[in-house]
This record gives sequence, structure tokens and C-alpha cells, in this order.
Amino acid sequence: MILITEFMDEAWVDWLRARADVTYEPDLPDRPEDLGALAKDAQALIVRNRTQVRGDLLYAGFSCVGRLGVGLDNIDMDGCAAHDIAVFPATGANTLSVAEYVITTAAMLLRGAYDMRAGMEAGDWPRAKAGQGREIAGKTLGLVGYGEIARATAKLGAAMGMSCLASDPYADDFPGAMEGTEEEVLTQSDVVTLHVPLTDETRGMIDARVLAAMKPGAILINAARGGVVDEAALCDALRAGHLGGAALDTFGAEPLGADNPFAGVPNLILTPHIGGVTAEANARVSEMTARRVAAHLGLG
Repeated sequence: MILITEFMDEAWVDWLRARADVTYEPDLPDRPEDLGALAKDAQALIVRNRTQVRGDLLYAGFSCVGRLGVGLDNIDMDGCAAHDIAVFPATGANTLSVAEYVITTAAMLLRGAYDMRAGMEAGDWPRAKAGQGREIAGKTLGLVGYGEIARATAKLGAAMGMSCLASDPYADDFPGAMEGTEEEVLTQSDVVTLHVPLTDETRGMIDARVLAAMKPGAILINAARGGVVDEAALCDALRAGHLGGAALDTFGAEPLGADNPFAGVPNLILTPHIGGVTAEANARVSEMTARRVAAHLGLG
């Protein structure tokens, strides 16, 4: 049996059903006891980012995990290796969607004219304020981390007239961008976009000190991993007017709890971890994952 614990493109769920017994319950991350019970009958799990593949779940007996995405911080990779569980991330399948999210959101935040509907409907005509927005062309795009998604983002940014500055201690080359230190990227860029995994090294790396060192009016975008940004410090920087705006697609706690710090914070875009999820990307991710899991199980 293949157990699918989060949403997946229906066409590829049906493709798997034609080859194997499939249990598809996209709300299983909210029902951990049911997840554990069903996993005992599974040969494979297919998950997104909310299913925690760790702890007792690793003893269930499945032989592989298909990850509908690329981040692996919800999967105990060492534990999977110890239990001979193969892990298949959908590397590359959602690259374009994330890159488009970053550049589109950066342009919206720089322009600053897209949150005025309520006033206009009430009779206001904020043309003077709306006309103070900034163009994306000529701005410096700073990329912290320079893997596949960051490189695609730099390509789109360059097409919009941006110059690109990137840092990554693990990158061998920097096509499409000038190499800089992390400090140079964070302090010299008009738009800073994060492309790092969540590790002990990166957790909380964008803190109050780093935010204060960013250029006045700079834009920060995190479509990488929650926990990389100190969310309370970011809200303080936005309220103080030091930053020109920010967009968060990933969060330290997902879904957001009622005690989150974001209420009333200006120039802040929040999206529910969908930077890499579009209709097209979901189809690509689902196809790649379904085919890799099926091949691992010998289903053709």
C-alpha cells in the first residue's frame, strides 16, 4: 500500500491507484495516531512538508518516502538511512514556481500600490502615495544561498533589469551573479531573498542585528524555510520603517497560531507555504514523485 498524507495532483494519485493499493488522506498530519497506524501497512509514504517522518514512524516498515517538494527538514534523513528507507525529493520540479514567486512579490513590494483598494472603495484617491513606488529595474537582488532555485531567481531578476549578488559557501560557481560575502549580500542589496535549508547554522540567521544592517527601504523575502528569520524582529523592523517590505511564505510554526506577531504589521505579505505550489508545479512534482516511488516498488 502507498500512503499519501498530504495533497497531491489527482491525476497522479489515480496513476498510482492503477498500479497499487493507495490510501490518500491529505489531512493525516493533523491526525498523528491515524498516520502511525496506517503507516504500518504501507510500503511507501508520499508527503509534503507537514508530515514529520521521524521517531516511531520510522519503525513502521515502509521502504521509501516520496517528498512532494525539495525541503527535507521534516524528514529524519539519518534515521531513514539507518532503517534503509530511500527518500525521493522532487528536485527541480518546483524551481520555476519559487523563482516567479520571489520576483513577482519583490516587484509588488517595491511598487507598494497594491494594498489601497479599501481606501479607494471608500472614496479616497491615493494617487500621490501610490506614485511613490519604486521600479525593480536597476535594483540589486541579493541571494543568500545559490542553489538551483536561487539561480533561476537570478535569471528572472536579470531579465527584469536587476543586478544580482549572491553568497553561498558551498557553491563552486556563480553563473548569472556576482559572488559576495553573506555580509555584502545582506547589507548592499535592495531585495534580499533567502535560499538556504534550515540547519543549526541557519536557524535564526536573519535576526535583529542583521535586519538593522540591511539597507534602509530594503525588501526581504523568505520562501525557503521557516525558522531562518526571527519573525518578531522582522515585524519590529517593518513597524519602525527601516525595511521597505517583506514577504514570508514559510514560518517557524505552520499553520500560524493565534499568538503570531504579524497582526497590523505594515508592508508585509504572508502566504501559506505555496511559493513552490502552482497548478503546473504540483503536476510536475506529483509526476516525479509518483514515478520514482513506483519505480522503487517495482510497479513500472
